[in-house]
Amino acid sequence: MLETYEIETGPEPRTSLIVLHGLGADGHDFVPICGELDLSAIGPVRYVFPHAPERAVTINGGYVMRAWYDILGTDLVRREDEAGLRESQRQIAALIDRERERGVAAGRIVVAGFSQGCAMALMTALRYPERLGGAVGLSGYLPLADTTAAERSAANADLPIFMAHGSQDPVVAPMRGTASRDTLRALGHPVEWHEYPMPHSVCIEEIDDLNAWLLEQLG
Repeated sequence: MLETYEIETGPEPRTSLIVLHGLGADGHDFVPICGELDLSAIGPVRYVFPHAPERAVTINGGYVMRAWYDILGTDLVRREDEAGLRESQRQIAALIDRERERGVAAGRIVVAGFSQGCAMALMTALRYPERLGGAVGLSGYLPLADTTAAERSAANADLPIFMAHGSQDPVVAPMRGTASRDTLRALGHPVEWHEYPMPHSVCIEEIDDLNAWLLEQLG
């Protein structure tokens, strides 16, 4: 089981957000940002912030850091670390299982992520066997896109998705985000898309839009 940092906004939460950090960060990275969310209207929420395993990252000269999978090169599509992606998918799915064991219904669980975490959130949520509350992908893309149609679960075939990207992102090109959005919409997913004039980061307008979407999906 992945190591996690957790916050509960009240006793006996019945809603869970699993929030996946980006390359080289750890679970604490998005704690302040989630602190800006106001989901009090839906009752107590458990925020689960897992720490990715440490691994050598090829594009960074083999430097060992927290990463959900290896980045083999600048081409994020043709050279994907499928083994690493699938290993992390299993680990994140186990966190979803644990939330259900703790009394949170699958439909009250949202998986969210930034950059690499976005990739893992989309990949895992679409393949999870029980219907989830939604998926959130920030400044990232859909990995293993060519296998998504065949591998996604019937339960999540119309899973609602929130996606956002910075128009000035130099790390994950905006066209990677829009291509992933278009792929997901073509598969029948209702994707709420937002683009902001920012680099590879998060802005307050994005947090506000995400807040509204979460209340809509979970309210």
